[in-house]
Amino acid sequence: MEGGAYGAGKASSSGFDAAGVLRKPQVILRAVAWLFSIIVFGCIANKGWISLPGNPYHICFYNADGNACNFGIAVGVFAFLACIGFLVVDVMFDNLSNVQMRKYAVIADLAFSGLWTFMWFVCFCYLTDALRRASIPYGIGQARAAAAFSFFSIIPWAGLTVLAFMRYRQGSQAAFSQNYEPDPSVPPPASQISGGDSYQQPPFGEKTEVPDSQFQSPTY
Repeated sequence: MEGGAYGAGKASSSGFDAAGVLRKPQVILRAVAWLFSIIVFGCIANKGWISLPGNPYHICFYNADGNACNFGIAVGVFAFLACIGFLVVDVMFDNLSNVQMRKYAVIADLAFSGLWTFMWFVCFCYLTDALRRASIPYGIGQARAAAAFSFFSIIPWAGLTVLAFMRYRQGSQAAFSQNYEPDPSVPPPASQISGGDSYQQPPFGEKTEVPDSQFQSPTY
């Protein structure tokens, strides 16, 4: 990874390194976040909407609050899709020779991961509060699982945020140092090449003394 930008190695056409990609910390955390998102929206979609006897309409398990079910499913589905998209970016990241494209990919990862860390926290609080006030006995296990994995999802997304910030900081420092490194193709000044004393006396600094014998007094 040395010599690359934004936490990746130099772009090369040597081929796809599957083992190297799978060992990346962000890929591992993203796979965990992807799995947790499936559990959350799968549990809510399966047992979140129930029908009570004598009621033809489906109601949300979370205290009959349809917004709670819709919010949990939306957060889970968007997290699921985002994980797939960013996994594709992680696979192609080392082969991106354009530093600007790497920068935009890291910024997008940082922004979305930070936002979805907050969204999972809100989802956990929302589902937990609605579950506490719910009085419906059906589907309690999967409803609790959705709320629990909403909390567990905060951990990998927070880790992804930290890793994205570290990669962005590393890339920014590398770009800053490259802007101020001396160009090896430009020769140094002549004063740095010569090893002797570069001091020069100022012009008109020497005074020539006139001997007294050559001085003649004027005649009147």
